[in-house]
Amino acid sequence: MPETLVIPVDPLHPDPARVAQAAAVIRAGELVAFPTETVYGLGANALDEAAVERIFAAKERPAADPLIVHIAAPEELEQIVAEVPYAAWRLAERFWPGPLTLVLPKGTAIPAAVCAGGKTVAVRMPAHAIPLALIRAAGVPIAAPSANRFSRPSPTTAQHVLDDLAGRVEIILDGGPTPIGVESTVLDLTADPPTVLRPGGLSLEALRAVLPTVTVTRRYLALDTVEGAASPGMLLKHYSPRAPLYLYSGPPEAITAALRNEALRRAAEGERAGVLIFDEDEARLAGAAAAISLLGPRGDLDQAAARLFAALRELDARGVDAILACDVEPAGAGLAIHDRLLRAAEGKVVLVG
Repeated sequence: MPETLVIPVDPLHPDPARVAQAAAVIRAGELVAFPTETVYGLGANALDEAAVERIFAAKERPAADPLIVHIAAPEELEQIVAEVPYAAWRLAERFWPGPLTLVLPKGTAIPAAVCAGGKTVAVRMPAHAIPLALIRAAGVPIAAPSANRFSRPSPTTAQHVLDDLAGRVEIILDGGPTPIGVESTVLDLTADPPTVLRPGGLSLEALRAVLPTVTVTRRYLALDTVEGAASPGMLLKHYSPRAPLYLYSGPPEAITAALRNEALRRAAEGERAGVLIFDEDEARLAGAAAAISLLGPRGDLDQAAARLFAALRELDARGVDAILACDVEPAGAGLAIHDRLLRAAEGKVVLVG
């Protein structure tokens, strides 16, 4: 594959000529990475099985882990799925474009590779001008997981994509940092009651305001048991930095004290810890000989979500031996942050206080 071409694109008013260049690559069965409001996606023609398989090869992603199909208008659902229930139209009217993925019965036009051989397909309409313009210019729905190597933290900048996939993707459309920073919420409408399979950029509370019966399924699958998953992002090991991550859960002051003690212990043994904390806690880590990455103010979990994956990548780049992260209350945006940290830690939780 030739060198990856990075094309800067205005995130609000994408240049049609630059979008057309990327759309031609999609139609040719090749790969384009692009920003969405959540994270950067690695896109291919969702109707072309060979193109879809190139996504799996580029990411080194297991074929049993399904993809999300991106569309540019709610009406395009009917091309993708076998049937559209009334609840799907209600949710699309309220939340599309936006960070909500709906799992619905798969239509015949979608290759089996997109759905990991399953009978359902995950679909969303992104709230970002670049992918919407790309889908329209390409004239096909675009299958796109996050544009990173499999199990790595998701990319929120074009540089993150380049770090993981240089030489594996033809074009990266650089639209700057993604605003939400965690993936879409995945809602399975084939389940009764409707079930959140992956918390994300749309809160559970917002969904329940439209569908009060929505529930959450917490599934943490091992790689060898992922067969039949209806959604991406359900593996226990996911979003993981290179350094092992340990998630500390408990009262904030107890967490901070435990992080400091562990950082000092590791320093005494010749290791350097990376610490992922909120702004208010930084002073308490003074002198702990740790690399510190901040999530923002404790009261602004939207900012914490936007910072999360970049912060994990920053700590990896600083060569730490382990990452010690503070947990958050799993409510609102905190549900998605907690989910990502728990998977990044592969379930390694330290209870304190």
